[in-house]
Amino acid sequence: MAAPSIPNLLSMRGGDRGGRGVGGGRAAVVAASAGASPDAVIQDTDTDAAVSRLSAVQLGYLDDPYAECFVSGPPTRRLPIINRGTYVRTRALDMIITAFLSAPNEPGDKGPRQIVALGAGTDTRPFRLLESHSPQELIYHEIDFEPTCRRKYQTVRTIPALASRLEDVEVAESGSWSARWRRGGEYHCHAVDLRHIHESLTPVMGAAIRTNVPTLILSECCLCYLTHQNSERVLDLFQSRIARLAIAVYEPMPLDDSFGKVMMSNLKARKIYMPSLERYRDPRGQEERLRDAGFETVGHATIKDAWETWVDSQEKARLDALEGLDEVEEWQLLAAHYVVAWGAKQTGFSDFGRRAMANMGGRM
Repeated sequence: MAAPSIPNLLSMRGGDRGGRGVGGGRAAVVAASAGASPDAVIQDTDTDAAVSRLSAVQLGYLDDPYAECFVSGPPTRRLPIINRGTYVRTRALDMIITAFLSAPNEPGDKGPRQIVALGAGTDTRPFRLLESHSPQELIYHEIDFEPTCRRKYQTVRTIPALASRLEDVEVAESGSWSARWRRGGEYHCHAVDLRHIHESLTPVMGAAIRTNVPTLILSECCLCYLTHQNSERVLDLFQSRIARLAIAVYEPMPLDDSFGKVMMSNLKARKIYMPSLERYRDPRGQEERLRDAGFETVGHATIKDAWETWVDSQEKARLDALEGLDEVEEWQLLAAHYVVAWGAKQTGFSDFGRRAMANMGGRM
């Protein structure tokens, strides 16, 4: 699964500016084809997420040399409101990851850091991070449906910019695969249905997925597709086995207002179901979810907060020069319905939230 672009508010409000279908990604764009299974609908939206990422890169919002590797056909330019949403979401999560990777080691701990991305789809973040960090510093895991893992492998092996950076590639019959990055570090792609994560991943906990190193769980619009019970089981698997653990979750929120109701209605019309929208309806609910899962320090920021507080004036001016954004009111309302929540537990990570906020320059 991949993170969504932020959808176009104008069509969701029923405005009369036609020709603007709902924008982007997992949350709302791809209409379910007749007879398509719910799993297929979720998997298919990864293509749209990749297109939105490439749009933001080509326009200069983001720097990602691997974005074009996962998009076939002519590039599509997204609406400004979608490009800005893609930028803010990507930057917010990158800042949290930076805070995690830069947190001081405990005495005598000089080992690597580990990231486990749930429902990663064709996300390019692991390749960007492995290329930019010191050798042996990072172990990156992605977990997704078997067809998605196989497609990602087929793409990577046929793109010289990626294939040339991978060494000691191993491919399993299950669709899982792994490799070493040429500069050091490890990459693992696990073909696992998160609804059966205990049965599938328990055998590799402590081996491929290490339990003795600081670990960050990353969920970009992934846990929201699971039932409350299944998402709890996913978090419990990691929380019960990894002492030094942090998490970052990006999801939409209904907020019990008129826009949230329209958002949920549109999702249902497209056969896209997000059980978490019923249970975690606001930032407080997201924080309580992480506390209940065993995380000691929690915090959150909406995408609206992230834009206003984490992006400085000079950067905003640079982005405004790329393309204008006329729908300011729509952007503010839309961005308020997406949240990044984070949590951490165990000695050595007690200041994780503070470090994250220092990187972001702002408030919770």
